[in-house]
Formats: sequence, structure tokens, C-alpha cells
Amino acid sequence: MIDIEKLSDVCKLLGDKMRLTILSLLRERELCVYELVEILQTSQPNVSQHMRKLKDGGLVKEAKKGQWVFYSLNISDKPYLHELFQHLPSQKKEVDAVSCEKLNCCD
Repeated sequence: MIDIEKLSDVCKLLGDKMRLTILSLLRERELCVYELVEILQTSQPNVSQHMRKLKDGGLVKEAKKGQWVFYSLNISDKPYLHELFQHLPSQKKEVDAVSCEKLNCCD
């Protein structure tokens, strides 16, 4: 069972619209920072700051592929989030509209 402090920290992370949107996007597939920047229409430093918080909070993980970093969900050890994630709106259309090939990044 999760303790109150850890759950409170996770709830704080989820309480931010941008971070909740990022998590919803990552539900579809792993994404690089540039794909997130394009979808969210915000700056790379802004996305990176949110990703750092989500990573520090244990909600996302990163995988390096060459010089590029790709992010994916890391909630398998957080079963209490699975129900919440079922209620997040689909971001499939937004994710399908971008790719590293289209953005000419992550080669």
C-alpha cells in the first residue's frame, strides 16, 4: 500500500494540466521531447522541465537512443493510477500526427 506522502506527491504532479496532458500523450506511445514540443505547442525548455518533474516523481522513464532521449510511462508499479488513466481522453490523433521522421529529428 502506498503511503500518504508518496500519494500526495503523485497527486501534485497530476494536478498540473500540462503534466497530465503529457502523461495522456505517453499513454499512446513513447515520444521524444521534440514530438512533445510540437504537439503541446510550447518551448523545449518548458517540456523538459515538466519531464524532469515527471521522471523524478517516477511517472515516466527515459531511454536514450543515440543522442536522443525518448520518454514513456512508468506506472506499472502504480496500480492506483490505472483507473485514472482509463478516464483520460485519447490523444491518439495528436500523437499520430507527429513523428520524428516528419519533424526531421532523432535521426
